Amino acid sequence: METPSSTKQPFTVKVDSDHKATEFRPFSVAPPHMLSFHLAWFSLFSCCFSTFAVASLLPVIRDDLNLTDADISHAGTVTFLGSIFSRLAMGPACDLFGPRLTSATVSLITASILFMAPFISSPQSFTLFRFLVGLSLANFVANQFWMSSMFSGRVVGLANAFSGGWANTGSGVTQLVLPMVYTLIVNYGFLPSTAWRITLFFPATLQVLTALLVLICGQDTPDKKYYRPVYGPRKERKTGQLLEVLEGLKNYRGWILGLIYGCCFGVELTIDNIIAQYFYDRFGLDIQVAGAVAATFGLANLVSRPVGGWFSDWMGERFGMRGRLWGLWGAQMVAGLLCVLLGRVNSLLGSLLVMFGFSFFVQAAAGLTFGVVPFVSKSFGSRFAKLFLLSFVDVIYVYDGKLRREAVERSLGVISGMTGSGGAVGAVIAQLLLFSGSKFSRQAGISLMGLMMIVCTQAITLIYFSQWGGMFCGPSSDLTSYDGADYSLLA
Repeated sequence: METPSSTKQPFTVKVDSDHKATEFRPFSVAPPHMLSFHLAWFSLFSCCFSTFAVASLLPVIRDDLNLTDADISHAGTVTFLGSIFSRLAMGPACDLFGPRLTSATVSLITASILFMAPFISSPQSFTLFRFLVGLSLANFVANQFWMSSMFSGRVVGLANAFSGGWANTGSGVTQLVLPMVYTLIVNYGFLPSTAWRITLFFPATLQVLTALLVLICGQDTPDKKYYRPVYGPRKERKTGQLLEVLEGLKNYRGWILGLIYGCCFGVELTIDNIIAQYFYDRFGLDIQVAGAVAATFGLANLVSRPVGGWFSDWMGERFGMRGRLWGLWGAQMVAGLLCVLLGRVNSLLGSLLVMFGFSFFVQAAAGLTFGVVPFVSKSFGSRFAKLFLLSFVDVIYVYDGKLRREAVERSLGVISGMTGSGGAVGAVIAQLLLFSGSKFSRQAGISLMGLMMIVCTQAITLIYFSQWGGMFCGPSSDLTSYDGADYSLLA
């Protein structure tokens, strides 16, 4: 591995031997750590803002294009379907090219799609439009990869949660802002059919601006502006890249976390997609009030997901990996129960109160999930014999008589992509099974989604790390069995 430069770096935060920040200051913009944090969350914010822009205007678009409930459901499904594949591709892309370039590229490509809104004239073109715009959600993988490249294990859960949480408020802000923008345009004399198309230029412009900021001001790692993966001799690079992907996909923990993320963030995406129309149709609210109500669900990310990340780090510091896993299990179980209740409450006030509680716990569970993700890895070889080829490449050194490991992530993008794609898969499954057609009412669909969350959350009990244990089992007593599948970020 490439060792850090011996030259002193003028960092404004405390760092470890790899120059990763060991403290997190969300209200600082000091480069490179905190500036990267703000660029990462704001870039993803613009993508969330764009993806759910259509949902905020759906009552108007539905009337203009004569969309049926089936058309709306299909369009909502393909929005998340596209992000499954884009997130899976984004993981290896981050490993190869770094988070800055991949993030900006996705933003610029999908922004160009938004500028084509005037050409939407049929249910088919509307569905295609939502599919292509949904690809921008892949930016989440770059967001989490970037944070894990800048922050050490002491604060990586918190950094991931703040970055993802603040970004996800875009789904709420768009529900609040775009109906007002639309109303303003209509008041200037434009027809509704023209006004909603012009309104979509606003998120497109925001995406272009954030992409340019990332390219100009961003930095991939604490020491270098440009990311360069290191595999050793040139002839070994292709082999190393392929092994990263294969070994990441073979890691069962990544698949379980993908399932869990599908049951928290996937559910959150589904609610973002239906909540404005749900309150508009069920309680007779007008488009601006329904948008404001829906906005509160997404805006809760400002607090809830960061709290989840903080709680994961707090539990990890006191109880190790077992604490992180129990925290994730508890938050998601409460979220599932509240989701069941949300579908069974018949009053507007009761629905609002339950929705507020549900939004907090489901978003906190997403933060707790990515408090575990950076600790997941799988070796390329057996035990210590091929230590230099671990998917998290270890540099081992002795300090105060204790063996410690500082890792430079190599297949972190693959694991992040698997987990992030799980969120999109969960949204697609929920949309197809529960909110497509007239098989279930929206109320029944929401309650059944909560039951799915409760059942799938039990998979967390299967996650085990030989160094730290699992929810019910302690660490392995045979330290010689360590095969590179774990590395220490808890200290």
